[in-house]
Order: sequence, then structure tokens, then C-alpha cells
Amino acid sequence: MIKNHKNINAKISAVAGWVPDYVLTNNELSQMVDTSDEWITTRTGIKERRILKDPLLATSDMGKNAVDVLLEKRGISAEEIDLIICATVTPDMLFPSTACLIANKVGAKNAFGFDLSAACSAFIFALDCGAKYISSGQCKKVIVVGADKMSSIVDYTDRQTCVIFGDGAGAVLLEPEEDQLLGIRDSILKIDGAGGEYLKMIGGGSLNPATMNTVKMGHHYIYQDGKTVFKFAVTKMADVSEEIMKRNNLKGEDVAWLVPHQANLRIIDATAKRMSVDTDKVMVNIHKYGNTTAATIPLCLSDWENKLKKNDNLILAAFGGGFTWGAIYLKWAY
Repeated sequence: MIKNHKNINAKISAVAGWVPDYVLTNNELSQMVDTSDEWITTRTGIKERRILKDPLLATSDMGKNAVDVLLEKRGISAEEIDLIICATVTPDMLFPSTACLIANKVGAKNAFGFDLSAACSAFIFALDCGAKYISSGQCKKVIVVGADKMSSIVDYTDRQTCVIFGDGAGAVLLEPEEDQLLGIRDSILKIDGAGGEYLKMIGGGSLNPATMNTVKMGHHYIYQDGKTVFKFAVTKMADVSEEIMKRNNLKGEDVAWLVPHQANLRIIDATAKRMSVDTDKVMVNIHKYGNTTAATIPLCLSDWENKLKKNDNLILAAFGGGFTWGAIYLKWAY
């Protein structure tokens, strides 16, 4: 990605998060599969995760709740929104898009929208995309939602995956910023489809449409080759974070906050170490929510909002299935 050289930057002007009430603890999981609190904690850093238990509720409902909070905090109406981008790997259905469903539920009658699928990197991909609509002048108010009901695609007899994922949603509002020193300054986004075999859900698409056999074979659940994914994630997330710092002449002490995707505490620690960023400047809430896929980064921003200061340098970094990975450098605007 090239740097934004427009006269208008896109800034985050509000942030909100929403998670379900139900808390699935490590101890409860140990009653479901052969695992323990100690095993999960030492390997992932996760203590609990939230689960959307109501079978009548889906990703769009969590996204709607996050957007409602966002609009109230910013003091604007849904009808003022120009665009909604929903980053998700668990859409309510293949179509209509989850963004379309969220727009309808919040009353964003003047918005257009679409979903963006890039697994755990989807939020930063969508944030960069939304920023381009702002900097081009086409939109004045863009909402980027990261939301996933991961419990809908997790096999709770597979301890390799069921201990990792949780449900949740986060949202940010993008608006124009004329101060070129504020807002989203740079992005580096990458994909490598050769990694697709290591982290995937093969059922439900045009290649393997739903049949009794695909259900029986578990093709509608996440498959992950944990060791391979871990190796790539540690390398790629750290590489791109270091690269974006170097090309913006940033050192570890210049970074106020690292906002990493919450996949695994060891991956987060390795990324921070590579960037020379102290651990007390790293946003970590994986112990509370697990890996909520597209929702992890906006949930971090929501949890840390009261600690953020205008002009803070933030590095957002993620790695996900695809493989997908990337980093965004932004300067906090409020």
C-alpha cells in the first residue's frame, strides 16, 4: 500500500465495543474436552471468552449493538452515515451482506455498504479501505465494524480450536481530518494464498456446498494447523510492524500503543519485542475475550479509549487465515 498523499486524512473519531454476557471459562471447557486452565493459559494467554448463546442472534446483532453505542457516543444519527464496512468471517448468511443487515437494524438509510473477508486481518483491511473513501472525498462518515460469532463455526470437541475463539464486535467511526499529522498515516497489507491449507473452513462455499456429507465430515468448522500458523504469524506480524515503523522513522519509544490482533499472547509478545515496544504499551485483552477474529482490534481500542491521548502514535497489526497480514500506523486524533 502507498501512503496517503491526499489533503484530507481519515481519522478515528469514535470507537465502541460489544460482547455477549455469557462467559465461557477455561474450567468449563475442561469439562467439554481434554484440557485444563493451566494448559490453555500457558499456551495462549486466554482465561475466558464470550459466547452469543441465543440461537436467534447472529453477527449482525452484535455489530448492530456496537454501532448503536458508537452513534450515541458521537452524538450523531444513523442517517448521517455514508458507508458501513463489516469485517467478518462469520456473516449471518452469504447474502444479503452483514453490512446490509446492520445498516437496516440501526436505521442507516442513506448508507451503502459491503462485507470484507480477510479472517483475523479483516478489520485493518476494512479500516484502510474505509479511510480511502474518506480521503477521496466520496464519504464524510464511514463506520468500520469488526464482528464475528466464532462459536458458530467452532467444533467444541476439538481442543485445538475451541479454546481459542470467542464472540464479539467492535466499531469505529472514520471522519475527515485536515491536519496531515493526525489520523491514518500509512498502511502495509499483504496476502499469500499458499497459506490457505493451514487455516480454513472448507464447507459452505461453491467448492463444497452444504450436504449431509459435508456436515458429517465437519467441513463447516474451522480447521487449523496450529504449529504452522503460529510460525507464520510470529514472523509476518512482526515483519510488517517493524517495516511500517522504519518507513515512518519511528522507534520503539515513539510508539504510544501497539494494538495487536489477539490471537495468542506469545505472538503478541514476540511482535512487541521485535518492535522494541515495552509490554506496558501493548494492548492485551485476550485473557477476557479470546480470539474474536475481526473484532479483536476494535475491542482493544474500545477498552483502552480512556487512556488514549491526542497525537499518540498507534501501530495496529494483525495476521489471519489466507494467509493475510498487515499493519496500520495512525496518530490518534482526540
